[in-house]
Parts: sequence; structure tokens; C-alpha cells
Amino acid sequence: MIGLSPLSVALLAAVVTGTSAAILAWRERPEAGAGWLTALLVGQVWWTAFLVFELEASTLAAKALWYDVQWVGVVLIPVAWVLFALAYTGRDRYVTPGSVAALFVVPALTVAVVATGDPGGLVVGDRAVADTEVGSFLRVTPGPWYYAIAGYTYLLGVVGSVPILQLVRDEAYPFRGQSAALLVGTAAPWVSSLLHLAGAIPVPGLDPTPLAFAVSGVAYLLALSRFRLLTLAPAPRRRARQLVFEHLHDPAFVVGTEGYVVDLNQSAVDTFGIDRRSAVGEPADRVVPRYEAIADEEGDPSPLTIVGSDGRRPYEATVREVSDAHGRPNGRVVVFHDVGEYLGQQQRLNVLNRVFRHDVRTETNLIHGYADRLQADPSDERALSIVKESASRILELSERTRTASELFDPSSELHADVPLGEVVDEVAADLRGEFPHARVSVADDLPAASVPAVLRVVAADLCSNAVRHNDAEEPSVWIGATSEDGWVDLVVADDGPGIDPAEYEALERGTETPLEHGSGIGLWIVKWGVDQVGGTVSFAARDPRGTAVTVRVPTGDAAPVSDPDVDGGTVDSTADEDGRGGVDAGR
Repeated sequence: MIGLSPLSVALLAAVVTGTSAAILAWRERPEAGAGWLTALLVGQVWWTAFLVFELEASTLAAKALWYDVQWVGVVLIPVAWVLFALAYTGRDRYVTPGSVAALFVVPALTVAVVATGDPGGLVVGDRAVADTEVGSFLRVTPGPWYYAIAGYTYLLGVVGSVPILQLVRDEAYPFRGQSAALLVGTAAPWVSSLLHLAGAIPVPGLDPTPLAFAVSGVAYLLALSRFRLLTLAPAPRRRARQLVFEHLHDPAFVVGTEGYVVDLNQSAVDTFGIDRRSAVGEPADRVVPRYEAIADEEGDPSPLTIVGSDGRRPYEATVREVSDAHGRPNGRVVVFHDVGEYLGQQQRLNVLNRVFRHDVRTETNLIHGYADRLQADPSDERALSIVKESASRILELSERTRTASELFDPSSELHADVPLGEVVDEVAADLRGEFPHARVSVADDLPAASVPAVLRVVAADLCSNAVRHNDAEEPSVWIGATSEDGWVDLVVADDGPGIDPAEYEALERGTETPLEHGSGIGLWIVKWGVDQVGGTVSFAARDPRGTAVTVRVPTGDAAPVSDPDVDGGTVDSTADEDGRGGVDAGR
């Protein structure tokens, strides 16, 4: 180029390279970091272009003017670098308006001082023209703020390089290539600047940093074209991994090697009612439910019963050890999986298999046998009565099976909340209408609480069977309830002959066997209904006779805060002198 020094021509080449890279980066908006990478490249082009003006100026005043203008690019580069690194690597939560404004405080003060003529010599103390073989430069004496802005620049350079360095050993080849190109692109001008400040450059007044921008431009162009910088950035991957953990349906905790909680996801917060801020940093045994049992590698692998916002539920706990890049353990992830639905499905399959294989088959065989007798003697009234009774039992069994299926229908109204008094009054009224000879008593002091509507089905089944299986001429049923700490205890008691222990045992085991099983599905309906809302059911013998059933469910207006028997199952059978506990639940 005519009239330009060789150094100016070299600098203009760096300008062209940087401008090309800036255009490519700008076109990638709104990809993560595209805007800040463009700003970084614009800063480099700005500094380099006005250095050419400084070199070609012929007077001290002109050189000083173009030197001062260069400061805009000088202070923009480090801020843009660190913000690009954070956005590009997926740490964009730190790129907020507040943090951006804070990072620009020092650059803004620097530009303001220079723009006002630097009257106190804070940035530059003295200026003089230095004529050398490669060009005419403005030689300056740095002021105290000059070194401050230099230190600030190098600090931001290091901070921005840390997240980029973490990608050098990444499993994905494109990210390794991108990070290497970015580090080369930023290291070249930083090293040149350090050499200039150390006085290692033999040409007086020459700051080789803008020349190194040619290397930066080539490195950034390579990263943009060859390694698909910005179009294939690691930002979504990091954020996606955070989202997977945060929005994981199962509650999850991260525990450090010293046994303190490091993190927990939103599901853990919602399910177990934990405050995230206060939980982090606390010992795991104070925050993670049943942590001592989980941490014991030789402990019982069976599901853990834990009380949460959904009541009492069975969980399987999975512990995964976390190691660093060198294989050294640095923590563990504890994940709780609610297996209540799975266990319920297994129980339903088991019980329904028994119902159709044993109960229905028995009744159909009975009908078939007495139908033959009716065929031989149509006037046999006893055979006709038995056939009708068997058919009625099959019909009743089918109705109970339908009721059981409704318990697990998500769209069913049984999952809504209703007033406890309304449930008890409705159940008592239906019972009196179906069994006029029965004496039905309801406690006067029912608590004013809302309960899951499924309690209506459970209570109706308990009350109906308390009358059906009572051998007294005037069977009696008592209904009462208490409420405490977010739980409602509904008690149904009778004066019948009691329940066969085999019925309890099947519920306590959670399974039936060909030799040990219930005589119907009434008790199972009660258990499944209670399990659906995270409650419990317990049975107790009354003195002198009868049974009391206590159904405990969480209230609909408050999360349960305590559980008196966290290690037990959902079914309990005990002897109780005062009769608190439960009723003959439909065999």
C-alpha cells in the first residue's frame, strides 16, 4: 500500500482477519457467547486500526489523540473475553445485568479519565515521539492507573481461561479443538502485552499486542470454521445436565465425602418439604431421609417408608458414587424412587389372579353343580337359592373389582379433597339406608378438616363389612375421628366376631400365596385406597369382642409433619384394650 509503513500493512492484515472473524461470530447470534465474542473481536479491531492511525500521524498531538482512542478497545477486550467464556461454557447464570455492569466499572473509569485529558497523569505520565526503524511510535510513561488496568486485564484473562481450560480434556473432539483454538487466540496477545510491560521488546514505544491479534484472528477463524465454534457450543450440554438433575422426577441429593449436603433438586424440595438454602451445608443425616439406613452398604435393600408431602410412601434409594477425573471419590448422589405404584400393581395382579383363579372359579363350579340338580328337579328350592346366592357373590365381587380399578384412575374424583364431616355423614346415611336394623353411631366432635375423597370409599367398605360379617341381631358400628399435625385418624369400630388373622397377615406381607390369602378383596380395597394417599391402616381387637380399624390419612389442607411409626408398613394389627384402631374390613 502506497505511503504506509510495512508495520501498518501488517496491522491492517490483522484488522482484516479480525473483522472477518467478527462478522462470522455476529452471524451466529443468538448462539451462546456469539455477542460477546463479536465484542471481543471488535475491541481487537478497534485497537489495531487506531494504532495504524497513530503510526501514520506526523505530530505528537495527533499521535496522542489516536493513542487515547485506542483505550476503548483495550478495556473492552478483557471484559468481553470473560463474559464470552462464561456464556459459551454454559455458565450464563453469572452473565447478568448486574455482573456485566460491575465488570465495566473499571473500563468506564479508564475511558472517562482518558477522555478528560488525564489531568492527573493517572494513566499516562509523559508522552514523546520515538522514531525507530520500523516506524514512529508514541512512547509513554505509565501512570499508577495504567498498571491497575493492566492487572485487571490479566485477572479477567485468567478467570475467562479457567472454564475454557476445562474443555481441553473433554470427551468430545470438537470441544477440545474449540478450546485449544480459543486459548491460543487469547494467549498470543496476553503474552505480547506482558513482554511489553516487562521491557522485553527492543523497539522503544512498540506494543506488539495488536500484531498478536493477527494470530488471534486466525485462531478464532479456525475455531469458527473448522471446529464449529458457537454452532456447536458446550453451553446447552451443561445447562441440559443441570436441568436433568433439577427437573428429575425422583428426589435427588448430592452428598460430599465428608457427609454434608452439597446440592438437592427441586423434587427433593417439594417431596420432602426441605428448604434448599438451609439444607446445603448441613450433615446428610439431618437432611436426607433415612440416610443412616441408606449409607449402610449391608443394610436391608427393601423399600424405605418415608413421610413426605404426599403422605407415607415406599421408596427405593439408589446411591451412586461420584469420582473426579482421576478416579478419586468426591461425593455421592442419593436418588429416591417412589415404588408405591409398582408395588400396588404387583399386589393388584396377585390379588386379582387369586380372585379369578379361586373365588370366581369356586362360585362358577358351585353354580354349575346346582344347575345340574335343578335340571334334574326344577322344584329344588334349595338348589335355586344357592345358585342365586353364588351369582350375587360374583356380582358383588365384580362391583368391588370395579371400585378397586377406580382407585387408580388419575381422572377419578376420588383424588379430590372433601370435608371430613361430609364423608362421615354420607357413609353413615348410606349404611343406615342399606342396613336399617344396624345401630350406627357417629362421634359429635369430628375435626373440621379436609381429607382425600378416597376416604369415602374406604370408610364405606369398612362400615358395610362391619355389618355384613356381624352375627349379632342388631349389629353396632361406631365412627369417630381425630386430627393432629396434618393427619386425620378415622376410626371404625364394631361388636362383631373379629377378623381372621390370616387376613391381616396377607396385607402385612403385601402379597398372597396359594395357601395364605384373603377371602375377598375388601381389605385390599381399604389398603390400596389408603396407599394411594400415603396413609396407613391398623387393626385392633376390642374387649370383649369386635374389631376397631384406624385409617390414618394426611389432611388436604396441610402437609403431614410427623409420622409416629416411620419404620413400619402401611398395615398394622395390634390388640387394643380401649378399642381404638379399626373394623372388620370386608373379607
